[in-house]
Amino acid sequence: MRYVSPNLRLLFSPPLRPTLSVPLFISKPNPKPFSFSTILASSSSKRPRSFSNLSRRSNSTFKDRKGGGRDMTMEETTGQSKDSSSSFGLNKRRAEGRDKSDRPKKNPQLKERKLNPTNTIAYVQILGTGMDTQDTSPSVLLFFDKQRFIFNAGEGLQRFCTEHKVKLSKIDHIFLSRVCSETAGGLPGLLLTLAGMGEEGYSVKIWGPSDLNFLVGAMKSFIPHATMVHTQSFGQSPISDAAENVTAPIKASDPIVLVKDEVVKISAILLQPHCLQQSQIKPGEMSVLYICELPELMGKFDPKKAAALGLKAGPKYSELQHGKSVKSDRLDIMVHPADVMDPPVPGPIVILVDCPTESHLQELLSIECLNGYYTDVSSHLTESTKMVNCVIHLSPASVVSSPNYQKWMKKFGSAQHIMAGHGKKTLEVPILKSSARVTSRLNYLCPQFFPASGFLSLQHLNYSTSDDISSSEGPTLKICESIPAENLLKFTLRPYAQLGLDRSHIPTPMGQSQVVDELHLEIPEIADAAQHVREFWQELKESREVLPTSNDNGVMIEEPWLTEDTLPGCLENIRRDDLEIVLLGTGSSQPSKYRNVSSVYINLFSKGSLLLDCGEGTLGQLKRRYGVDGADKAIRNLKCVWISHIHADHHTGLARVLALRRDLLKGVPHEPLLVIGPRQLKRYLDAYQRLEDLDMQFLDCRSTTKASWDTFVRDGASNNDGSSPESPRHSNAKNESMQEINQTLFAKGSRMQSYLWQPGSPVDHSAAYPFLKSLKKMLGEAGLEALISFPVVHCPQAFGIVLEAAERVNSVGKVIPGWKIVYSGDTRPCPELVDACRGATVLIHEATFEDGLVDEAIARNHSTTKEAIEVGNSAGAYRIVLTHFSQRYPKIPVFDETHMHKTCIAFDMMSINIADLPVLPKVLPYLKLLFRNEVAVDESDDILDALV
Repeated sequence: MRYVSPNLRLLFSPPLRPTLSVPLFISKPNPKPFSFSTILASSSSKRPRSFSNLSRRSNSTFKDRKGGGRDMTMEETTGQSKDSSSSFGLNKRRAEGRDKSDRPKKNPQLKERKLNPTNTIAYVQILGTGMDTQDTSPSVLLFFDKQRFIFNAGEGLQRFCTEHKVKLSKIDHIFLSRVCSETAGGLPGLLLTLAGMGEEGYSVKIWGPSDLNFLVGAMKSFIPHATMVHTQSFGQSPISDAAENVTAPIKASDPIVLVKDEVVKISAILLQPHCLQQSQIKPGEMSVLYICELPELMGKFDPKKAAALGLKAGPKYSELQHGKSVKSDRLDIMVHPADVMDPPVPGPIVILVDCPTESHLQELLSIECLNGYYTDVSSHLTESTKMVNCVIHLSPASVVSSPNYQKWMKKFGSAQHIMAGHGKKTLEVPILKSSARVTSRLNYLCPQFFPASGFLSLQHLNYSTSDDISSSEGPTLKICESIPAENLLKFTLRPYAQLGLDRSHIPTPMGQSQVVDELHLEIPEIADAAQHVREFWQELKESREVLPTSNDNGVMIEEPWLTEDTLPGCLENIRRDDLEIVLLGTGSSQPSKYRNVSSVYINLFSKGSLLLDCGEGTLGQLKRRYGVDGADKAIRNLKCVWISHIHADHHTGLARVLALRRDLLKGVPHEPLLVIGPRQLKRYLDAYQRLEDLDMQFLDCRSTTKASWDTFVRDGASNNDGSSPESPRHSNAKNESMQEINQTLFAKGSRMQSYLWQPGSPVDHSAAYPFLKSLKKMLGEAGLEALISFPVVHCPQAFGIVLEAAERVNSVGKVIPGWKIVYSGDTRPCPELVDACRGATVLIHEATFEDGLVDEAIARNHSTTKEAIEVGNSAGAYRIVLTHFSQRYPKIPVFDETHMHKTCIAFDMMSINIADLPVLPKVLPYLKLLFRNEVAVDESDDILDALV
């Protein structure tokens, strides 16, 4: 018999079934060690004060973000309590999309700033988004006392700013060096967040080359137009007029002044591929070089010089300091400002350059208007020559390392060069330290469900800059003096005495061993807990030889998994390379410090993979889980992406994933990736593809419902006898199918109907047939029997999904049923979801709110923890995984353990192998131990701190 420590024995005496409803957290960290059993044996039933406060909040950014509040019209099923397991309330107007009039109309405004021309503090700072994962462009912050400017807004910018307390509401302007998913993937979420703040919301000015019009046109599919009225493009205007266009220069390479006030002048110089006429330039090919010039400061007034020239102290001193000449009081001379003032302090100049290709480099070398900024000995220096203090290079290493680029860099003389393109020094060194720390702690406790990050620890810290920027001319070419960008690296512009680099804000790296040492000090019994968790897998291995599987005689048994000695038939002889479910994002509404927004990666190993939802930052999460190279392999092997609904937190990472797959497979024979989603998503993707090709095909979720699949199969049989999809026979079958759907699922008498179709939006089955045929082939290659979308109650065109694996035959010829995964998307509990979950192996269900916030869950058409569990229990699901938690629960949500015997809560990067499902619920109490000292505070406070 294995050894169990005294601290753990009491809790884990079999059967493992919590019997007390206890508080998840204590109000204050307890400095004294206490046993794990003491935690769960507490008899206190009071909720911590911080959670009770959360229940009463009504001004949360997240509550208003999608437009739902408690004042919205609610419609509940009658005749039964809303706590009944068979009847739940819902917000019908929201589900039908008729709740816009219920929301307060907002008109986001630009903030008015009182500028400070003498800015005591000014600097540029590297915001390291994507520096560890290479999934997106870093951002650059230009900071003044009263103004902020950001260059590029890739995915993860919001999350980064929350982590490092960069106040986004202080941002006045965002400039894009290129318009693509790499530089602008974070814009949609940022705009929605700012628009939801306060009574009217905030807005920012967005600047970019003329391609910006295509992005704005695409975002209109799901972002209110009022949020984007301050968007301005420059250069030759394309056909679209979605963004206001600044007058184009006479020559494409002439500077365009965008901002000019007493604080800073920001100009843009367009870079286009060399030798291309304007008409030949494709959307997305335009790049920008930005020049930021601070005004010079007048020298210090010298009263001794004034007195020597016969001036008395008084008003004339002030006039001289304002640039006026005055007559001497004692001498018959005129006194000029230059006579009594120290030399003026020149204004610092910063240049940001994004030169994406060698073709753009040829154009860069030919720009004449930059001659006035070159100060090397070979340049013709004049009095008008301006000295550049800092050049930030967003160009890729392949371009920067070229001899011509190196020679161009030298023209700036003594300027400090910061290489912010993707380099190897910061590769896989975590930028989001808070979430990395939590992931490391989880990995120590349970490495089976929380594998070590794909990052290669800190082995790159001693990486040499010269390795990153190598020259094709060999050692004879001297590399221009430069440094690699690091997260939060600053270059001080004011005060002038401190002009130069400032490394004091660069975060100190933290290794896995340091995290574990801290954990041992904080929770001494964690070592015993980790050992106990490891022994679960040994027990599982031993039990597989004796545990019976569920009957396969076709007779359904309600709640077949209530006994832990019964395994579903699909787990018999299961292999570890059959299926892995990776929770890439488990938060709701917007990214936060500890949880990214929704995405589930279905890893079928050698048979490919699927993505269920793809919120902002999904690609970065994949790279954190599998490493940069491993994530690239995962993207290449994607079979399909499925999107549940049009809300931004479920799809704004899609363009970046598709763009990377396009680049990875360039020159390799392949099929466009199939994207399945609501019809509003197609409008967005169609508009976005005017900006850059996404190499994808789209299929409406409505074409993958069970009724649609049945019609497809029936018509396929009809086609065998000569009819075509356009024939009357096909048309009649389609109409009959539609009538059947409308008479059942969407009948008026159904109080809990899902609002799938709206008037005037018929489903064109015949147009979908080629894609359904491709999908059916893909499913076969992936070892899947079915992919079925079903309508749920959240907003118009909201869906859940069922994935069913094909049957297997074991070595003795026994047929083993395939597993079944159900993902709810965002929804209230509804009959369609319960029906879809019948006999599910795993149900992944949203649990946005705790049980005490059921009214808010109804108003916003989300589910509580208890409701999600009841759905799984009523349908006989084997395991339930809860996800999509409100940001009010920073690390672990509030839940009642009474009914958690088949349930576990999800964390970002949690990886659930199908072979480990029997162990899954047993780990939950240990997760509570890991977070026992966490004070339950609303993480929206952290996010608001970064916004306001």
